[in-house]
Amino acid sequence: MKGPSPYSFRRAIPSDLSMIRRWLYLPEVIRWWGDPVEQIEIITEDIELAEMATLIVSYRNRPFAFVQHYDAHQWPQDHFENLPAGTRCMDSFIGVSAMMGCGHGQMFLSILIQMIFERGAPMIAIDPDPKNERAIRCYEAIGFIGHREYDTSQGPCLLMTFDPKKQG
Repeated sequence: MKGPSPYSFRRAIPSDLSMIRRWLYLPEVIRWWGDPVEQIEIITEDIELAEMATLIVSYRNRPFAFVQHYDAHQWPQDHFENLPAGTRCMDSFIGVSAMMGCGHGQMFLSILIQMIFERGAPMIAIDPDPKNERAIRCYEAIGFIGHREYDTSQGPCLLMTFDPKKQG
């Protein structure tokens, strides 16, 4: 990509919560993220935590996606326990229907992954629902490798990792 990227990232702030709430009510987001009321409560708690990077993603200065990343061992989960120290875990969704299925996820996640590695993370993990084929295809296209499925308190997930040492 020549020139400046059309994608930008900024820390989410409390005034973004009404926009995030709207996004959480999209049927495609509900399908994979669950109850919007529960999710906005969690995001509201996380948004000001220094150890949780909660970000708004914009395309040409128009907000369209939410992404968060955090240390894999900060909030212990069984499927993350064997990941290397410093691994970042990531959750994301696109909150504008017209932006879904157009390649925006691959683009902004690729940029963000590069930024996270430049800050010293040895690996990035993501754990989509095994039935979320669109997300899994997106993650595989940018270099994530699926490992095994786990049953968690939030339901089943597929542990996927991106290790820069194993990239072509």
